[in-house]
Amino acid sequence: MVSKRNSIYFRLIKLLFLAALLAGISYLLMRTAGYYVIEQYFVNSDYMERQNEKSLRKLQNYITEQELSSGNTKELTEWIRKHPFVDIQIYKNNRLIYDSLFPEGSETSTEIVSYEEDPFHPISFADGEAAVQLYDFYVYQFYTYALFADLMISFLIFLLVVMLGIRRTINYICCLGREIKILEGGDLDYPITVKGRDELALLADGLDQMRKSFRSQVEQEAQLTQANRRMITEMSHDLRTPLTGLLIYTGILKSGKYRDQEQLQEYLDKIHKKAHQIKLLSDHIFEYALVSSGEEVELEEPETFKGAFFDLLSESSAYLEQNGFLVEMTAQWGDGTVRIYSEYVNRILDNLMSNIVKYADPGAPIRAAVCQREGWGCLTFENQKRSDGKKEESTRIGLKNIENMMQKMKGRCEVEEDEHSFRIRLLFRIWS
Repeated sequence: MVSKRNSIYFRLIKLLFLAALLAGISYLLMRTAGYYVIEQYFVNSDYMERQNEKSLRKLQNYITEQELSSGNTKELTEWIRKHPFVDIQIYKNNRLIYDSLFPEGSETSTEIVSYEEDPFHPISFADGEAAVQLYDFYVYQFYTYALFADLMISFLIFLLVVMLGIRRTINYICCLGREIKILEGGDLDYPITVKGRDELALLADGLDQMRKSFRSQVEQEAQLTQANRRMITEMSHDLRTPLTGLLIYTGILKSGKYRDQEQLQEYLDKIHKKAHQIKLLSDHIFEYALVSSGEEVELEEPETFKGAFFDLLSESSAYLEQNGFLVEMTAQWGDGTVRIYSEYVNRILDNLMSNIVKYADPGAPIRAAVCQREGWGCLTFENQKRSDGKKEESTRIGLKNIENMMQKMKGRCEVEEDEHSFRIRLLFRIWS
């Protein structure tokens, strides 16, 4: 799980807050500095005087060209509309006759002014001289431009901080995209980069675990295919040997090349033995195909180790004793419970008992042990190998079947052998 502090959502909120704070501070600083520069410029320059003179010349030219009298207020208002940064007041005979701020009420004004207190400028109308008081607002357009520039720069700073803040995340997303394409190309050994503790890191870790799982599955399938191919090759060789002998003996019988009835019976016994050997091999092949399939088995309910194996081991010991073997059993059952699949357990013990009868030395005891250790219930069988010349060739497919069945029951199979002895250990997981 991703903590709230490390989540992308929380980090994005912090980034937006930081970007807004920096943009706001930048705006205030630029606004203060810009207004100061504008004010200093207009205080220390004659820009306003020059603009006033220019506006007065334009007004005078307009009045002259239009031959306006002081009473043509509509035409004066039209000129003001074309010059939005200028307001004027016109006085004649110490009386306000026109105010651009109140053009409709200018004619009724009776305000009396003094020419010495305000900056009046003479201007000529068709009906005589008048005084104009001009107010220009050119400076405000610079404040507007400065405000617009401050807002744009602040927005760019906000955008830059956000882009720099999410650049690492975007680069990580691009990195994951490239690595996923590598995996799509079939290179399952290429690791997915896991960085950070946010949702993307959790996603990357999930992708990497999926890659490992898929790679493991592909490797297992390749190993299984190779094992099946090797098993088929070995079994083909193992089947060819008894079949060849079977064909030889049946050919002898078919041609009648035997001395007497006793030799005939001897050949029939050998044929029967070869046929029985072929049947065992075919049974092992069928069993191998059955247990090596991908189907899972449903384990039975937990029961004590002793309850699961006491009767089975007793029957197995009796079977070995009937075949002339001495069984030495040591048992420490313990209190743990195991979950088994009875059909597989029966097959495993049948295979083991059959192998002991075929390959073990009857003159040496069969040692069986039961114990619990480190979370596992353990069954161990140990025997000495035959040394009387009756040793039979082993295909080892039975051991492979036992390994597969133990794996499906969540257990393990461990085999130790040398030239003279053989030991197999079956480990069943203790569930409680």
